[in-house]
Amino acid sequence: MFWGLAAQGMFMMRFLVQWLASERVGKSIVPIAFWFFSVGGGLLLLTYGIARKDAVIILGQGLGLVIYFRNLRLIYKEKRRDPSF
Repeated sequence: MFWGLAAQGMFMMRFLVQWLASERVGKSIVPIAFWFFSVGGGLLLLTYGIARKDAVIILGQGLGLVIYFRNLRLIYKEKRRDPSF
């Protein structure tokens, strides 16, 4: 149970990070930390789902991780093209 709560807490942190960053600039933004918390929380929830043998969690987090890693790859690709990013 602790693992699941810790995983969900990390996953929830991404929304706190996004909210605070958006409030700071006065518009909706998605900071890179959002994607890192998404990956961390997603990996923890995936392992939790595997341990519980829960196909719904496994499928949901598996697909989510593909999207999170893809977004990080796109961000780093953009940073290499535009050093002022």
